[in-house]
Amino acid sequence: MYYYGFDPLFWCFMGIAAVLGMIAQAAVKGKFSKYSRVRTMRGLTGAQAAREILDTNGLYDVAIEEARGGGLSDHYDPRSRVLRLSSEVGRQPSVAAVGVAAHEAGHAIQHAKGYAPLQLRSALVPAVQFGSNLAPLLIMAGFALEFFFQASGGLGYYIAWLGVAGYGLAALFAFVTLPVELDASNRAKQLLYQYNIVDKQELAGVTQVLNAAAWTYVVAAIAALLQLLYWIIRLSGRRD
Repeated sequence: MYYYGFDPLFWCFMGIAAVLGMIAQAAVKGKFSKYSRVRTMRGLTGAQAAREILDTNGLYDVAIEEARGGGLSDHYDPRSRVLRLSSEVGRQPSVAAVGVAAHEAGHAIQHAKGYAPLQLRSALVPAVQFGSNLAPLLIMAGFALEFFFQASGGLGYYIAWLGVAGYGLAALFAFVTLPVELDASNRAKQLLYQYNIVDKQELAGVTQVLNAAAWTYVVAAIAALLQLLYWIIRLSGRRD
């Protein structure tokens, strides 16, 4: 039921997603800040740790660049085979920095080894970008057709469902992302300890940082699913 344009169900679903998102982001910032103040025993910066991991795995051709924008904008670009690290990660010899850098190096290793979930995620990117951009427009267009032409259950209804399909692709992408990110973190922890970049005590700090980061992807998947469920419920109700 709507109350003068206010939809309680929408704000319930999106409110849950927003609260979970704020908690996850606060946890990441808190853990990163805490372990940014803990120096590693070897004193390697994030960039140096990532370079050692990449080279030891034969990925000499993967470049490391400083990311623009800062603020944990770290990522691996599979198209150009470049690992981009923020200054907070690339230049600092901290437990948090080497953890994040090793995680991104883990993505480069996934790419080199043809890790299936990463390949699936990359294949989904064009469709997800197209579908996500069109989804709200299709839903609005469908509702407009119903309102102006009294076409309830007709053309407008099916156009709106195409928009829901776009949100479905976004939800699928979010869930495919989970194993990709979790595997990259597991690789990072294993290799950091195996290559003696961190000791056991420092590894515990790396684990806390990467676990907190992993929850942001879990929350993103939950938010995408809630958005999809909201529109399914709303459109199913309009069919009655």
